[in-house]
Amino acid sequence: MSGNVWNVAIDSLRANKVKAFLTMLGVVIGSACIVLVVTISLVGRQYIVAQIEGVGSNLIYAQLIRNGAQSTTLSDELTLGDLAAARTEISDAQYVAATHDLQMAVVAQGVERPVTLVAVTEDFQVIRNLLVLSGRYFDTADFESRGKVCLLSQDLARIVFPDADPVGKEIRVGELRFTIIGVFKERIATFGQSEIARETVVVPFSLLKSFAGTESVRVLYIQAPRPEVVPTVTQQLSELLQARHRAGARYEVQNLGAILDAARNVSFAVMMVLLAVGSITLLISGVGIMNIMLVTVTQRTREIGVRKAIGALRRQILYQFLLEALVISGIGAVLGILIAIAIPIAVRPFLPDGMSIPISGLSIVAAFVVSCATGIIFGYLPASRAAKLQPTEALRYE
Repeated sequence: MSGNVWNVAIDSLRANKVKAFLTMLGVVIGSACIVLVVTISLVGRQYIVAQIEGVGSNLIYAQLIRNGAQSTTLSDELTLGDLAAARTEISDAQYVAATHDLQMAVVAQGVERPVTLVAVTEDFQVIRNLLVLSGRYFDTADFESRGKVCLLSQDLARIVFPDADPVGKEIRVGELRFTIIGVFKERIATFGQSEIARETVVVPFSLLKSFAGTESVRVLYIQAPRPEVVPTVTQQLSELLQARHRAGARYEVQNLGAILDAARNVSFAVMMVLLAVGSITLLISGVGIMNIMLVTVTQRTREIGVRKAIGALRRQILYQFLLEALVISGIGAVLGILIAIAIPIAVRPFLPDGMSIPISGLSIVAAFVVSCATGIIFGYLPASRAAKLQPTEALRYE
């Protein structure tokens, strides 16, 4: 392809700047849509997966099923004995913890407020990804000595002690007083979808009997070391509980794997739908390119006849019009990609801490290639028509 063909194509576009820009606008929107759609889908998937994994990665949990049709007895309740058995008999149990949550009340600023009191065992912090903001978590001595110590959630600490550091101070929960040894938050918020609510008091499990008159476990957690052993551990825990309790007792033993897979599948389906929308936009822009180029061929029939009369070959005419379509779609693709990249960068300062916007390099390449391919495919018909014009007929055209 000679440099002369390239120069003629560029000069033609310069002579029709407004027409070229309007034709290019559809490609700009379409390519920007592709990159933004993939970006939004990745952010949504990252957010959903993070919320699920915020409960704990590779996590298996078990609890007694209670409903009207299923009668339960005291012996059906999960116990610390079940926790100890899970720790010793399930080889892939990396961490094991138990909880029991109750609805209690604290007095803040002279007003009684409902709070969630959660009695926990030692490994709960690791399993549930709790981040201690000030003070410390419970140590072995706290569990063994039954010391009246507690941790407050960050939101509750702000309400009860708005202008002071609560660590070292006392708080009354129900009829008991506790010394606050720390303030915590969930590393990734679960918005009350777990036992940790916005206003929560966490105490050692050894104190549970003081509140509830029982030492039963509400939820038993096991964290596996690797995702691939989660189904095996789930099955082993189910069999262990059935073996340790009566045959009529029923337990819900679940893991987060199925939920994670469902979230990934949903996000992928949404991405495909949105990509289809972006592709339709590019398709429409391709039709626009074809229409404009067909009109251009008609308007430039005499010019084509002159070029052929002075020796331009059919393939040179074909390449010229294909180049014009390729330049329009290529520049439109670059502009659309730049806009799509600029938007996430511009909104990053306004995002919550720990949230990022991943930009897929593959989506950028795909947007550019698809946009250029659209220009070439839809530009071929006008280019072919221009190349097939006979010089004598073209020169007579007015």
